[in-house]
Order: sequence, then structure tokens, then C-alpha cells
Amino acid sequence: MNTLFVLLGPTGVGKTALSIQIAGHIGSPVISADSRQIYRDIPIGTAAPTAEQQAAVKHYFIATHALSDYYSASMYEDDAIALINRLHASHPYVLLCGGSMMYIDAVCKGIDEMPTVAPEIREDLWHQFHLYGLAPILEELRHADPVHYNEVDRMNHRRVIHAVEICRMTGQPYSFFRTHRVKERPFKICKIGLCREQPELYDRINRRVDDMMRLGFVEEARRVYPLRSLNALNTVGFKELFLYFDGKYAFDEAIERIKRNTRLYARKQMTWFKRDPYITWFHPDNQDAIMSYINEKCRAS
Repeated sequence: MNTLFVLLGPTGVGKTALSIQIAGHIGSPVISADSRQIYRDIPIGTAAPTAEQQAAVKHYFIATHALSDYYSASMYEDDAIALINRLHASHPYVLLCGGSMMYIDAVCKGIDEMPTVAPEIREDLWHQFHLYGLAPILEELRHADPVHYNEVDRMNHRRVIHAVEICRMTGQPYSFFRTHRVKERPFKICKIGLCREQPELYDRINRRVDDMMRLGFVEEARRVYPLRSLNALNTVGFKELFLYFDGKYAFDEAIERIKRNTRLYARKQMTWFKRDPYITWFHPDNQDAIMSYINEKCRAS
């Protein structure tokens, strides 16, 4: 049976370099599962695969969309599953690599079907958010859907706003539409997790931020600064540099906040991934064990 290998782990753990080796080993392209690398014009801030890495192995979902394009995990599910099925016609083993939790779940489990939100409802909520902040929208969610209010990350304004969009659109709680049913896929899924001890991972994150600065991240962020309200740029790194451009942070403080917030995001990723009992974990340096595990799964398929 065809197999999808999923290489996942927190930001900075070393997924990209290893994905090139694994893709070469199993004769597969790399399908990116990164919700920011899909956007053009921000390769440094998203730590996208380099031109050399993309030349070595065919990559999908890298720099495929304009910053202004709307794109969701549900859309990614449709696009990625269609691509995987096409690739499996000639590649029995296909590699998906990334750290965006919702994108990985979209492929491996499926996204619940949600009603389409009318543009005027979306525009009204975002206008409200920009005028008054998230507090009144959170309060609306608390009344409309106390179940989801107690589950949602209340610091993630996009998820809060989307939940209220559904509540307003349908008159039903957002949680009513969340079935959590795992969709069947016409291929086997094998998840390989990469992890490092926290001090080692945090040191790599700090050094990677320094490397991004040397590569020209500040200049890249300044080029897209006029587009700062776009959802594609509402992410760690850009947010802190935009506040530096606004004069809210000194440069050194902005850099330290990028490092700290990236570390916090990595911790959040690991908390999410550790709930999944179907992930087999490896240290990225233990490549012999990883390749042996892949070979074993290939023989069993």
C-alpha cells in the first residue's frame, strides 16, 4: 500500500536538512506543511528551504501564494490530498515535512467541514477587531459558545474571530460543527517526530534568529512593512520587527523578543505533537536509526 511519511517537529529542530536526505532515500519530492512558507517574498522570515535545497529535491507548497492571498488549513487539506494521490501514482512513498500543527492534522486526520462565511460578516468582525481589540469578540464567543470559549487559545485572535464568524453566520455554536472524526485516507501514514533536549533546541533557535538577521531579515521585513495588516505577516519575527519600525521596541529588544517568542512557539508545537501516540520520535542526529525505521516501514507496506 502507498505510504505517506510525515516528518514533523518544532521550529529549529532540523527538519529541512533531514527532509532532503529522506526524500532522496525514498525517491520522493518534499511536500511542505508550513503555513507561512507557502507565501512569496518572505523566505528569510519563514526559514524556507534554500535555492540549493529546492534544486536538490522537488518541493511543493513553497512560495506558491501572494501575501494577500487567503489560504486556510481546509484549503491545504484539499490541495495536499489531491497532490499526494497524484504523486502516489508514480511514487509509492511520499514525504510531507513541516511543523504547522493544523496543516499536518489536515492531511492526517482531516478538517471538519465548516459553513462558508459571508464576506460582510468577516469584514465586520475584522473591522471590530481593529477598532476595539479582541476583548469584545471574546465576550461574544463566551456567550455564543461557552464550550469552545473554554477550549480555544484566547491569544490567537484569528481562531477566536473565525469561531465567532461561524456563530454569527449559522446561529449555532462553533463547537456544534466540530465532529473530530478522523477521515480515512487511501494510503498509510507514518509519522516521524524530531526532538532535542530543550537547552539544545533553544540554543539552535537563538542562533537561527541571529543567522536570519545576517541574511537580511530586517530588510525583508521592511519591504513588506506596508502590508503589515495581512494575515500572512501576523507571525513571529515580522510582528516584532514591525513594532521596532514603529519605534515601540529598540532593535536589541526586538531581536530578543523574536527569540523568546520563537522558543514559546516551539514549546507549543511540542505540547501539541506529544498528544499524538502515533508519532515515533528520534533525535535528528540519529539518522541511521531514522533510515532503518523508514526502510522497515517500506518493507511492511
